[in-house]
Amino acid sequence: MEEQYSLYQQYHPQRIRVIPPGINLERFHPQPRSGRPPIAESLERFLQDPHKPCILALSRASSRKNVAALVRAYGEDPDLQELANLVLILGNREDIRDLESESRQVMTELLLLIDRYDLYGRVAYPKSNRPEDVPALYRLAAYRRGVFVNPALTEPFGLTLLEAAACGLPIVATQDGGPRDILAACQNGLLVDPLDLGSIQTGLKTALGQPEQWQQWSRNGLQGVRKHYTWPSHVKRYLSQLRPLLKRPPLTLPTGLRNLPLPKALPSSPHWDPVLPRRNRIPLYRRLLIADIDGTLIGDRQGLRELLIHLHKARPTLGLGIATGRCLESALQVLREWEVPLPEVLITSVGGEIHYGPQLTLDQSWQDYISPNWQPEAIRSAMTELPGLRPQIPVTDRPLNKVGYVLDPAQAPKPRQILQHLKQQQLSARAIFCHQRYLDLLPQRASKGDAVRFFAHKWGYALTDILVAGDSGNDESMLTCGALAMVVRNYSPELKKLQRGCQPIYFAQQSHAWGILEALHHFDWLA
Repeated sequence: MEEQYSLYQQYHPQRIRVIPPGINLERFHPQPRSGRPPIAESLERFLQDPHKPCILALSRASSRKNVAALVRAYGEDPDLQELANLVLILGNREDIRDLESESRQVMTELLLLIDRYDLYGRVAYPKSNRPEDVPALYRLAAYRRGVFVNPALTEPFGLTLLEAAACGLPIVATQDGGPRDILAACQNGLLVDPLDLGSIQTGLKTALGQPEQWQQWSRNGLQGVRKHYTWPSHVKRYLSQLRPLLKRPPLTLPTGLRNLPLPKALPSSPHWDPVLPRRNRIPLYRRLLIADIDGTLIGDRQGLRELLIHLHKARPTLGLGIATGRCLESALQVLREWEVPLPEVLITSVGGEIHYGPQLTLDQSWQDYISPNWQPEAIRSAMTELPGLRPQIPVTDRPLNKVGYVLDPAQAPKPRQILQHLKQQQLSARAIFCHQRYLDLLPQRASKGDAVRFFAHKWGYALTDILVAGDSGNDESMLTCGALAMVVRNYSPELKKLQRGCQPIYFAQQSHAWGILEALHHFDWLA
């Protein structure tokens, strides 16, 4: 697991929790010592002495499952053949020639090995089995004092090991991945080296040749599965990981925000609802307009007034959100100055934060998602080595989730050179460049577009029920995130390339809020 997840740039081992699945104990359980399952007949026609213990292997016919090594280990050990039969359950087939290439090669190799070691009468390999046969196979093997074996080269988890254990069948498994965790929890068998035939042989003979040990492992498996791997235990462990996240302290607003006057209702709109509703309205809307502030939502007061009146008339069908490069304090300040009612969702700091509703509730799950490997202070330190960069004024530079700069185009490196510089110092960031002079460095997973998609998924919106509006480079990810998108006429040249893109984006003939209003009519959202 570590090798796999460490390939991701956001790999953070201290934050990984592995929660194993559960199994259905109504399906997988020991059987009484009487009774003969129907699957027994299909096995017995292969075997000279069908009442001997059996070594049961159940998997796909895949080379990774390493079944050929199991057959070699069995074929080269007469004592093992004397102790038990070998039962290979490898999926369903009509004709080996019709199987996919890998499965065909595996089955052909197994038949050749059975022939080489002359294992006829000792090995069963039925052509088919039904889903209801699987629990019966485990119970039959347990009834005959056999063992379940998983000799896979690699095994991420190994659900069949739990199924076998729940039926009282001891296990011999590869010392890789999930089997190590299962054996540590259940103490119901042995781990072996899948590349060492001697190790496989010794493990199987230990399980089959020591009756008292077999009985102890059988009991341990039953108890361990009930304790650790039922669905109730799975839910219990899952909730134990969630509860600390649900007990986070409430949001404490920054000092500069606590006494900041919030937006007021428009003086010319006497029927406007109160700006601060009693509860979050996001679930009530069918559609949502999410607009950038500077150059898009604001810039023309009359156009903004007309837009807000139309949005008011469209309630509760259509709600308003913003996505801005400004930090929360700055965004609220400019909304107050332009007399914009408090939006339902505020995506701020170029996607670095998401806030909701009248209490400006911070979305902590978004913060947790983008925060791994984000080192703002180390990035600030590394950026001092580069020329032509001046930090943005403090009010627009959030220390926790955005590091912003004003560029001198004549001296500053290109954004990709800046990212390369950070990468050389093992620092990861996302670069957002706009208006030919502003550079924002964000956590790798953060952007306006990613925040919009996260918001839509969390609140159950289809992306086609969200219209995003922008005018500059820091809106590009939002305009191409899959939502309906529009660009106002006064857009920055960096967005011109979007006119040639595959995703249809509406380019308005009017500027600022007038352009947004034009787009709402174009998409027939005000009907």
